[in-house]
Amino acid sequence: MAAGSPYFDDMRSKPEVIDPPANEDMMDVSERVNDPAQNALKPNLTVSSSFRELLECPVCLNSMYPPIHQCSNGHTICSNCKPRVHNRCPTCRHELGNIRCLALEKVASSLELPCKYQSFGCIGIYPYYSKLKHECQCSFRPYNCPYAGSECTVIGDVPYLVAHLKDDHKVDMHNGSTFNHRYVKSNPHEVENATWMLTVFSCFGQYFCLHFEAFQLGMAPVYIAFLRFMGDDNEAKNYSYSLEVGGNGRKMIWQGVPRSIRDSHRKARDSFDGLIIQRNMALFFSGGDRKELKLRVTGRIWKEQ
Repeated sequence: MAAGSPYFDDMRSKPEVIDPPANEDMMDVSERVNDPAQNALKPNLTVSSSFRELLECPVCLNSMYPPIHQCSNGHTICSNCKPRVHNRCPTCRHELGNIRCLALEKVASSLELPCKYQSFGCIGIYPYYSKLKHECQCSFRPYNCPYAGSECTVIGDVPYLVAHLKDDHKVDMHNGSTFNHRYVKSNPHEVENATWMLTVFSCFGQYFCLHFEAFQLGMAPVYIAFLRFMGDDNEAKNYSYSLEVGGNGRKMIWQGVPRSIRDSHRKARDSFDGLIIQRNMALFFSGGDRKELKLRVTGRIWKEQ
């Protein structure tokens, strides 16, 4: 396969399988041989390092899972990439046909590997064919940055992301379980881009993200406020929150459960799981000549008993 082939470069940019551990540089065989304690604990790990390259698809560079295909010369390819290369071996260009590499599949079934999130604290060792499923649900898998104002690609655990939000995104940090948020917009009739605010609250030994933003829904802007929990969904269910907005003798109240930041910001917003304020109502709450939006959102967070 030509190293600079734009066709195969494009194939590598569109993987369909979870990547193998990027930082899972496993010990060299010689190191394991000199460490009998390690060999006694997990002898299969020594073998897995030798076969790791064999289990890597030459096109997408992801780990291969059954069915693993091969050409008549023994070159392998994953089932996702086989139709993409028009049934031609990417290594020797021979026709692939429908030959299964049963030997490699059997070898893979005997391997045990550490979770790809080992560096984040997971100490589990899993059979090759169970590892992918575990990694999709691993409680140590990193979170995506919850900042909604940019396509931030930073990932990490909660303490790392809290520091990242404070230092890199200059997000306001508050201690306490109550809040009083003021939102002002000079021209509420135009929402070309999402206008948003994000505040991080620390309470009950946890962190919460309060989002307040405007986005276009049909022909008119809609304002939404919602809370996200910096942790997993099973922990988020231990908390509740309320939001209140009003003016001119009227008010709206919302009560709900914070969404985990495992759900993307867009998914949480587009599900309307929060305090929704239509533009006309928002302007009514603002008072005055209805030419400037002035909203005050108050709320609190509490832990369920």
